[in-house]
Amino acid sequence: MTKTWEERDLAHIWHPCSQMKDYETLPPMVIDHGRGVWLYDIHGKKYLDIVSSWWANLLGHANPDINAAIKEQIDKLEHVIFANFSHRPAIELAEKLADIMPARLNKFHFNDNGSSSVEAALKMCFQFYHQTGKPEKQRFMCLSEGYHGETIGALSVGSMDLYAKLYQPMMMENIHVEAPDCYRCPYGKQRESCACECFEKAEQAFAAHAQETAAMIVEPLLLGSAGMRIYPPLYLKKLRALCDCCDVKLIADEIATGFGRTGTMFACDQAGISPDVMCISKGLTGGYLPMSVTCVSDEIYDAFYDDYGTGHAFVHSHTYAGNPLGCAAALAVQRVLEEQHVLETAAQNAKWLTVELAKTFGAHPNVGEIRHIGLIHAIELVKDPATKEPLDARRRTGYAIYKKALSLGLVLRPLGDVLYFNPPLNVTREELSLAIEMAHEAVTAVLPEG
Repeated sequence: MTKTWEERDLAHIWHPCSQMKDYETLPPMVIDHGRGVWLYDIHGKKYLDIVSSWWANLLGHANPDINAAIKEQIDKLEHVIFANFSHRPAIELAEKLADIMPARLNKFHFNDNGSSSVEAALKMCFQFYHQTGKPEKQRFMCLSEGYHGETIGALSVGSMDLYAKLYQPMMMENIHVEAPDCYRCPYGKQRESCACECFEKAEQAFAAHAQETAAMIVEPLLLGSAGMRIYPPLYLKKLRALCDCCDVKLIADEIATGFGRTGTMFACDQAGISPDVMCISKGLTGGYLPMSVTCVSDEIYDAFYDDYGTGHAFVHSHTYAGNPLGCAAALAVQRVLEEQHVLETAAQNAKWLTVELAKTFGAHPNVGEIRHIGLIHAIELVKDPATKEPLDARRRTGYAIYKKALSLGLVLRPLGDVLYFNPPLNVTREELSLAIEMAHEAVTAVLPEG
């Protein structure tokens, strides 16, 4: 008997971030092709990809402009070793990045993916202090509930037990600073008007550990995997000043927030600050190809620039660093953003989406908060909005809503019991309206309104 594509998948493939036993009742959707915000499976069913396929698809599936750039490049050069060799797409991309980056970020180290970018950033900061007379600065600070990837170094500067707890014996011992939690603020403040009283936790950590700390790494303004937790730009301003005061490098992980996701090209722009190191990936290539860049200041770069015999070189490499196809895709992304005024249109659609989600979900008895930054909107489901008591995690309410949404044709992959929209930036209002309608039907099927 001939096996189905789903059966053939499950015979051999171990899918990421999954309990594979769940696939017994929810087999994989085998996708045949994509167009814009839509994915089409082999059976002809279509799904609205409201989560941008893990936040990476910036400008829609099979975007004709990005497609054309990759097709043109593939007939010229598919890949070349990036040590001692270069190529025009990488050079042009580096020049473009230098134009759009926050001030001081002028040198670019190419890597394979987001986690690799974080690993490079950590090693750079560690080695920087080793080579500039402060070898005692060997540790890293990070925010509780932060997430920076799943390689060992990246896990070590993450704080989410779901990903990291089991691997603690393998990980570096770092300093975890209590993160802002604006929905359940222990100070009783509001994110729109507070003075970031919670920043005292960072000040305490720096007072105790700055002398041994090489860098602080943060997800600017948005703790994504923690449930799209949004915090004020003022927190970043204070953190930049504190890092300067204590001689600690600031690493901004803009892998998920970069390239317009938060409403500006980079989340750091909203705080008016420039980090010492920035990690970018995901939207960099429009979600087409795995590529990341670790962006650094001249100060850091110059600490590695020396005669070979000094051993000061950054001996860190990835086989596909600077891949020409990825660079061509990234250049096309920048052209589309500029020529089609994508960020301006997305900003208007973001305001509209905020109003529409409030109309649809605002009165639901299990909706605790609807928060937003740029086109990213998150709906936190709770047992009781008055007390903000969470739903019973054992019930897997978010997962039940996810399955119902899939049956309706919506890819709504919650973070626990936090539902979110993080669509391609060129999504239309008609597509957003349809997503709201399907999301509402899925939520009320699992959590009736009355």
